[in-house]
Amino acid sequence: MSGGAAPLVTLSGVAVELGGQEILRDIDLTIRRGEIVTVVGPNGSGKTTLMRTIIGAVAPSRGRVTRAPGLRLSYVPQRLAVDPSMPMMLGRFMNLPRRRDPATVAAALDRAGLAGMERRPISGLSGGQMQRALLARALLNDPELLILDEGTAGLDQPGVAAFYARIEQVNADTGCAVLMVSHDLQIVMRASDHVVCLNRHICCEGTPETVSLSPAYRGLFGAAGAESVALYRHHHDHSHDDGLPCAGLACAGDDEDAA
Repeated sequence: MSGGAAPLVTLSGVAVELGGQEILRDIDLTIRRGEIVTVVGPNGSGKTTLMRTIIGAVAPSRGRVTRAPGLRLSYVPQRLAVDPSMPMMLGRFMNLPRRRDPATVAAALDRAGLAGMERRPISGLSGGQMQRALLARALLNDPELLILDEGTAGLDQPGVAAFYARIEQVNADTGCAVLMVSHDLQIVMRASDHVVCLNRHICCEGTPETVSLSPAYRGLFGAAGAESVALYRHHHDHSHDDGLPCAGLACAGDDEDAA
């Protein structure tokens, strides 16, 4: 996506403090219409807090978040716990908390890869199908910005690949921007327009092509015995407030933020 595309959300000098602890600092980030942006970072790096700040659930302690007027934003959580005894069909689930036009529901399910499954009990959905159901619900809002916080948590590798392929297709079909947290770096490299490495501040960012040229990336995926689970190590020349340098920090590979 061209850097000239219209901004949907801009963060300028954003810092977030929660419980007296600084979670994010000096965040400058722009999410533009139509692009796919992926945030990677270790446990406790502030990824979830960043998503919540962009959504508006967390107010910045400093700095400013600017959203395009009337921005339509949808969120796909990591997972949704479902009581297996709850007798609810997928079509009914899609109509909570308010009833939708059946054609709109059918179109969202089709776009998420669940066409014709309105009568399927949600307790009988697989993990991948449940994540696609959450995606379908998010698409009901016809979002301009779709946010996913570890939307593939708990899925096996084929399920992860299929889900990201679905997100790419949604992006291509609707033109919505996508902002996602991920640790599946191999797929991130293929799917994203822009990758952001977060460790309470933005350690580095750039196109997947730029990142993939780093010696660390080539060493990771060319090394014997390398696994598909992404562990992305950057070489930074600055230090954090605790005095530890960023150099060698694992900037991806854990599932859940502590923050």
